[in-house]
Amino acid sequence: MIRAACLALALTAATPALAATPEEDIAAVLDQLHAAAAKADGPAYFALYAPDAVFLGTDVTERWTIPAFRAYAQPFFDKGQGWTYAARQRQVTIAPIDCRCVAWFDEVLDSQSYGTARGTGTLLLTPQGWRVSQYALTFPIPNDVADEVIARIKAFEAAKK
Repeated sequence: MIRAACLALALTAATPALAATPEEDIAAVLDQLHAAAAKADGPAYFALYAPDAVFLGTDVTERWTIPAFRAYAQPFFDKGQGWTYAARQRQVTIAPIDCRCVAWFDEVLDSQSYGTARGTGTLLLTPQGWRVSQYALTFPIPNDVADEVIARIKAFEAAKK
């Protein structure tokens, strides 16, 4: 049943260019996502998410449904305040099933405010094309400073109890 539904979806999904590979389509969606965030373009940004998507922020408390994330972010976007991440490196993998309608990615990002960050997530092929189903933003911690960072996190969490 799932296989048939995925195949039907793959056949009806919008594809921007016939010559593009699914991996290129996915990279374009992620590039559009980052560009919309940088321009504080909320409608364009949130249109690239699946309706039931989740955004995981850098704080452990940040698990946002898209309606909740929109409610949080849109006031910033309305003031012209977005966030800028540029993909330095990206890997995209498409699930090896007949329909090729699920993909996951990881990317190393450059941010003026945060320096190096990492984005990971999944995308689903929808009738509107590839849409982000889950996006997780993290700060990669170099192994040489991990003990120090972990100690600070533990102290912070202990102080909150």
